[in-house]
This record gives sequence, C-alpha cells and structure tokens, in this order.
Amino acid sequence: MVRLVLFDIDGTLIRTGGAGVKAFELTFATEFKIARGTEKMKFAGRTDVSLVREFFTLHEIDPSPDNFARFFDRYTFWLDHVLHEATGETCEGVDEFIRDLAALPDPPTLGLLTGNIRLGAELKLRRYQLWEYFTMGAFGDDHEDRNQLAVIAKARGSRLLKEELSGEQILVIGDTPRDIECAAAIDAQMLAVATGGASLGDLETHRPTWAVKNLREITAAETCGQAGRVRRRKPRQPS
Repeated sequence: MVRLVLFDIDGTLIRTGGAGVKAFELTFATEFKIARGTEKMKFAGRTDVSLVREFFTLHEIDPSPDNFARFFDRYTFWLDHVLHEATGETCEGVDEFIRDLAALPDPPTLGLLTGNIRLGAELKLRRYQLWEYFTMGAFGDDHEDRNQLAVIAKARGSRLLKEELSGEQILVIGDTPRDIECAAAIDAQMLAVATGGASLGDLETHRPTWAVKNLREITAAETCGQAGRVRRRKPRQPS
C-alpha cells in the first residue's frame, strides 16, 4: 500500500503560462544584463540550479555562490510578480485526485518532488491554492541532480512516517520522462500524466507503472493499492 505520494509541480499540478521561464528571463536581463537568456535552454524536468548553471556556462559567468544567490534573490521577486499577472490553471483532475487521496481509508502523506527551489514552489502553489495540501518535499535547492532529489524525498518521507519506506510504498506523479527516471531511482511506482511537457505515447515508451492523459482517467484508490490488486498498464509500442 502506498504511504507517500510525491507530486511534480509544473505540468503535473499546475500550468502557469510559462511564469517560471519568464521570471528566469527577467532575472537574466535585469541582474546579469543578458536579454533573451532562455532561448537555448530546455526547462522540462530540470532543476532550477542546473538551469542557472547552464546559463552561467553559456555566458561565461562565474558559477560562484554569490552569483547563484544574486540570481535566486531576484528570481523569486520576478516570479511573484509574474504569477500575479499569469492566467494559468490547475491541471485536469488535480483537485479531485487530491481530495480522493485524502478520502481513502488509509490516506497517504502528500509531498513534492520538484526541480523548483522551495520558495519558488511555494509561490507557484500558493497562487493556485494548492500549497497547504503538502506536508514535505524535496526541492531544487536541496540538490542539483533530479534523481538525488528522489532519494532525499524518500528519506524525508521515511523520517516523517517513522518507517523505512520501500519503493512500492511511494508513488511519484509527473509529466516528463525525467520524472519517470526519478521514480526509477528509488524503485517507486510511477504515474505519468500527459498534461505537460510530453505526449502520452512518449511517456508510455519509458514504461511508467501507469500512463494517463490526465488524473481524471485513474482513481486514487487504484494507484495507492486500496482498490484490490492493481494491474500495471502495458505501454503502447512506439510506432
């Protein structure tokens, strides 16, 4: 039975209309005087720290602790500003799925597994009234490597629940192949949702436990092992 459910944020819980990318670009322009600094960068499934390091490398900026601090101090200012103007939304089925998790006979603990720094994650989720659902998490400022964030989240969940969790007791929910890799790093179950950066067919080729168009296509009870035996979906063969 699943004891801990870990959600990705962007493209899984919410769509912000690119608020994070816009805040990155504004920070690059105002703090480092480089316009269009995100043009060569791919954001899906990445950690914020790895993205900033890539930017520093591309533009021959010293990746010093002071420069990282300069970036993130200004980034959170711009992110808050952009989010208040954004016309984003929660992804399909998210509210219902979270309510159904809470209504299970043995509700799991809900956490976050995200490349966003913690303050960035909080700003985004507060904007869409979701932050209070989550009691723990692993964030982009905990480690630069996304798979190591999964290890950190598993350890934190185990401490919180006072039990050494196995992979089968953890469910990761995300929208990119990198999220699937994250789940595999801790042998967790994986629910891939095609609400963000990848198509359903692409997600299925990476063999998650389940792959669905959105969270309306699967029940909380099924994914958490509280509706009898859960069968894994066979991934569609790539054409």
